[in-house]
Amino acid sequence: QVQLVESGGGSVQAGGSLRLSCAVSGYSRNRDSWGWFRQAPGKWREGVAFIYYDASTNYAESVKGRFTISQDNDKNTLYLQMNNLKPEDTAMYYCATGPAYSSFDSAKDMYYWGKGTQVTVSS
Repeated sequence: QVQLVESGGGSVQAGGSLRLSCAVSGYSRNRDSWGWFRQAPGKWREGVAFIYYDASTNYAESVKGRFTISQDNDKNTLYLQMNNLKPEDTAMYYCATGPAYSSFDSAKDMYYWGKGTQVTVSS
């Protein structure tokens, strides 16, 4: 049974940092992509960062230079380091896995999702 469990969300002031984690179990396909998505109330779920099987990464313009996606294969964990947070980053954040080279509008194509962790940034 595949499980993705996010943690690390919370409430911070603008300019602060958080590191999200996604613990993965029961999944072994190694050419798929891994990504972080977010969804704010009343908005579509959007991809913000991806890491691919060749270790390349891809970031939405809105988070480029502030967010870093990484993975620890030994720990089966995906991370999202978020620095210089802004109020517009407030959303529920989800990790997911999907086809190789998934991108920002690939939410409908992803195979498995976590249940999310809330990030709230106050001004």
